[in-house]
Amino acid sequence: MRADLKKIAGIDVLNKTLGPVLAFRFLTLFHREPTDYVEISRRLYEGQTIDELFERAKGLWKG
Repeated sequence: MRADLKKIAGIDVLNKTLGPVLAFRFLTLFHREPTDYVEISRRLYEGQTIDELFERAKGLWKG
């Protein structure tokens, strides 16, 4: 597996385990290389509709 794909796979696991906000916070602790956030976002939200994303975001905004 290429290094890029390993990184994306790891980010997917973090996102599923911690959720997007905590996964992002965790990743910023170790960020030393440029990251393709567009590709990461595509993979994290693949197969989800705008309505699904919005509903999840609304739930997070409420705390």
